[in-house]
Amino acid sequence: MRIFPLVVIGISLSMDAVCVSVSNGMKNSGDQKGKFRQGLLIALTFGVFQGIMPVIGYYAGFLVSDFFTRYSSLTVAAIFFFLGGKMIWDALHTEEETDSGVTFGTLLMQALATSIDALAVGLSFCILELPIFSSALIIAGVTFLMCFIAFFLGKKAGELLEKKAGIIGGILLLLIACKALFGI
Repeated sequence: MRIFPLVVIGISLSMDAVCVSVSNGMKNSGDQKGKFRQGLLIALTFGVFQGIMPVIGYYAGFLVSDFFTRYSSLTVAAIFFFLGGKMIWDALHTEEETDSGVTFGTLLMQALATSIDALAVGLSFCILELPIFSSALIIAGVTFLMCFIAFFLGKKAGELLEKKAGIIGGILLLLIACKALFGI
């Protein structure tokens, strides 16, 4: 497969991760210390998951395809309903800005939830007999770059919106949950 179609696949797979990166940036708008490192960690985590999941899907093949096809949207929706609700709750019930950002555990849950669709792409690459490692590397690189930029765009938006940023970020996560659950 040529590079351009893989870049397009990478862009489409990374859209959920980009929205979450914007949301994470908005949540971290007050934290000026370590912002580059945090943006790098977030982008790297999403990129790694988006790169690993197609490889897993490729090699798992037909063994797990039925399970993921049946339950992936429910799993993604549950994770993002929880994370979005928690973000809104924290924004409404925090009097003082003591939160230093997204925890690593939350970041891992976000990365897993946003990369489940990449598992199905890996399965389709298996069926079409496409090269998986170069494809996964391109998908991971595109996701990393887009999420890194999105984090800083979200951070800037969060600085402009101040306290409303947490609520807006939570709403973004709830919308992703609705998209996963209802296919909208």
